[in-house]
Formats: sequence, C-alpha cells, structure tokens
Amino acid sequence: MAAFLLGAVLLIVQPQIVPSRPAINSNAETSSQSVQRELLKKTSQKNDFKENIHSNGSCQQLPQTIIIGVRKGGTRALLEMLSLHPDIAAAESEVHFFDWEDHYRNGLQWYINQMPFSYPHQITVEKTPAYFTSPKVPERVYNMNQSMRLLLILRDPSERVLSDYTQVFYNHLQKHKPYPSIEQFLIKDGELNVDYKAINRSLYYIHMQNWLKYFPLDHIHIVDGDKLIKDPFPEIEKVERFLKLSPQINASNFYFNKTKGFYCLRDSGRERCLHESKGRAHPQVDTQLLKKLQEYFHEPNKKFFELVGRTFDWH
Repeated sequence: MAAFLLGAVLLIVQPQIVPSRPAINSNAETSSQSVQRELLKKTSQKNDFKENIHSNGSCQQLPQTIIIGVRKGGTRALLEMLSLHPDIAAAESEVHFFDWEDHYRNGLQWYINQMPFSYPHQITVEKTPAYFTSPKVPERVYNMNQSMRLLLILRDPSERVLSDYTQVFYNHLQKHKPYPSIEQFLIKDGELNVDYKAINRSLYYIHMQNWLKYFPLDHIHIVDGDKLIKDPFPEIEKVERFLKLSPQINASNFYFNKTKGFYCLRDSGRERCLHESKGRAHPQVDTQLLKKLQEYFHEPNKKFFELVGRTFDWH
C-alpha cells in the first residue's frame, strides 16, 4: 500500500519540464527487473500490474535497447542480424509506442505486453524507425529509462530518400493505385523541393540534436547502414561490444546471395533472407537531379559529422 501511495504522489508531483541536458549517471547499471518494477510503480495508476511469467522462467519485460531508426536505413536487417545472438530477444513487429498517441496512452503495461518472452540474462530489443524523427520520442524514452542504450542505423541521405520513395511507390503499386514519379516529389517550381518529407527525414543532424538533449552520445551507437549491406559482420561486432554482449555472432553466420544481391543469414544450419520487399531497385533519376540532391545534403552532413565526432562515406 505504501508503494502504491508513493507511486500516486510521484505521478501528481512529476515535473512537466525536462532539462535540456539531463544529468545521467552512465555507471549506474541496474538490473532490468528492478528498473521495470520501479517504472511500473511510478506510472501505474492502479496497483493491478500482472507480470506475464512463463512456466519456463521467461517473462515479458521493458526493452533495454531500442533501434530508433532511421526509416529505410536497414533497421530490419540490423534486428534480424542481432537476433542471431542467443542473449537477444527481439520484438517481431514495430511497436510505435512512443510516437503513436493512441499507443502511448495505453501505458507501460500495454508496452510490456508487446514484448517477447525473455530470460533474465537476455536483452529485450524493439525497433521502430519512426522514433528517430519524431520530436516527442526522446523525452518519452528518457522518462521511461535514462540508461537506455539506443541503436541508430544510417545510410547515405540521398540513397535513403530514394529508398523512402521506392517503398511508398511499391505500397501503392500493390494496391493498384497510381503514384507520381519521384521527379514530381523532388522538383517544385524548377528547384529541389526541400519540403518533401523524405528529404526532411535525411536531415540527420536536426533529429540527432533532439536525442542528444536527453541521452549522451555514448548511449547512442550509430551503425553504418551502407557498410552493413556490403560487409555486415564488422558492423555487428561493434553492436555486440556496444551492448556488452559476449562475441557469439561469427562471419560464418552471413553469406552473399547472388540471386538477391545482398547478404543473408545462416543460423544453426538454417538459411534465411530478408523479405522480398527489401533491396528493391531504386528508380532511375536524372543525373543532374541526383547531383542537386547530393549537393543539398553536403552542409547538413557536415553538421552531423561534427555533432557525432565521426564521418561517413556519403556523397
């Protein structure tokens, strides 16, 4: 009863304003179970939380790691590759808890119910690419867990724009609906249409600034999506180290599928590739238009490199 009353008081007096750069003790490593228990005390208005515990000792718990984006950066490939590790339990679907209001209003109990069953030694991971570009998400994740370790996978911004368009184009094609050419989106009044949403999503430094208001840079690991496509093993090794996982994923877990044109996975003798919707060919774009797009991203990319203290091999 005392814990319940304390939780109710905390809800009432919880401040609405979060400092622009909250102080985070990166050395405070708390077990996932105790973190989850405290969060539920603070956020549950009713003392009716039920832990979903399986007879084998596994249970559903809040994620300790989130793949926050970026859309069309390779988040599904990253999640599938990371799932090769025995200490990873991954949510199968994009949860959209922090960016969709109707989901967020359901509270942490609903969020936990979307998670896979995992053992105490495992890290639970969920991925929702829209988190990176959603303004409200960093603060919401911070309020849930200040020690959250975040994975962000990025590709060349120009290539990401083309992939973004390609996905929407094929979605319309499958529904037998017409969709404008990419030129109609990229060009407005004879100039590059910088209001095109796909271009905004590739302005990485703007969105990264929002995340760095709440999480220090050493809590955000940036995966090079272009390198992950060409040679996945070294990138996955870096992710293992970031998450403090024992090195369990090997080069033998990856093989190049010549038919599909990208790497597939091999796990305990079983081979599997990403869905056929992945790796689709981009539309042909006029060379001069593509050059305009690449030139537009030159300065934003430079700002991003300065922000994160590293460079990427982008145009």
